[in-house]
Amino acid sequence: MPSGSDKKSAKAIKAASKTGTRNKGGVPSSVGSGKRRQIPWLTVAASVVVIALIGALAWNLVPKYQDRAEAQRFAPTEENQDPSTGIDGVVTQDYPAALHVTGSQRVAYDQSPPFGGPHDQVWANCMGTVYPDGLRTENAVHSLEHGAVWIAYNPDDLSEDQISTLAAKVENQQYMLMSAYPGLDSPISLQSWGHQLKLDSVDDPRIDHFIAALRLNRYAYPEVGASCSTTPETFDQDNPPPFDGSAPGPDAVPMSGEGLTPDASETGAGELPGGLGLPTDGLPTDGLPTDGAAVPTP
Repeated sequence: MPSGSDKKSAKAIKAASKTGTRNKGGVPSSVGSGKRRQIPWLTVAASVVVIALIGALAWNLVPKYQDRAEAQRFAPTEENQDPSTGIDGVVTQDYPAALHVTGSQRVAYDQSPPFGGPHDQVWANCMGTVYPDGLRTENAVHSLEHGAVWIAYNPDDLSEDQISTLAAKVENQQYMLMSAYPGLDSPISLQSWGHQLKLDSVDDPRIDHFIAALRLNRYAYPEVGASCSTTPETFDQDNPPPFDGSAPGPDAVPMSGEGLTPDASETGAGELPGGLGLPTDGLPTDGLPTDGAAVPTP
């Protein structure tokens, strides 16, 4: 039979197994207790997801803000009225304004695509309009006279994704239009009144620079204050006059505008339509580019 001392030793061992032994410092040891420290895996996983989302947003948004800030370096000011002079590849030429032809007439343009000279009396809608096909050049040139930028592209040179990339620069942007231009000698060509830039890539940063420098640049287009919107009665943007890539005939109107009388209603400067002002805070507002100076009044 166990002695009294043996019974006491058994009780002590049993008590120790329940309460845990103590280490040399007097702190209970978890050894043998069956307990382990729990790692909050759910919290760790949630933190990883949040960090990944923040990284993804930064990856996508930071370059866009950087590109936007870079483009704003080309916004016109009183001191630098035509920043496009600092864009490599821009071609400029002076053209007489307010010379109109009818819907049945053609102009013997000296450039392809044209970027100035006589044009149709009705302008093409240029309120961020992306035309799915070609567009009659005489109507597009009138839009340039109103301060718009026209992006033309060769549909044989660009993929659908590349066309979509260009379209994203035009959609919902006032005083912008885009259309196919079959037979174009470069994949992309940008036009504003008296200015042109031909490019090979939709990712070329000069596209944004050109737009920032020349869209609604009041120093660089003739008819300041003219609207870019149309009605179906004047110009049906859903069924526009088609592109004609054939050579103009002998009855085409020459670039000099010989025989045409300038439209006196289009030769004066005015304010932007609809009370729109050009912001001066360095960033576009309401789809309008920075001008850096007040709009002149008549």
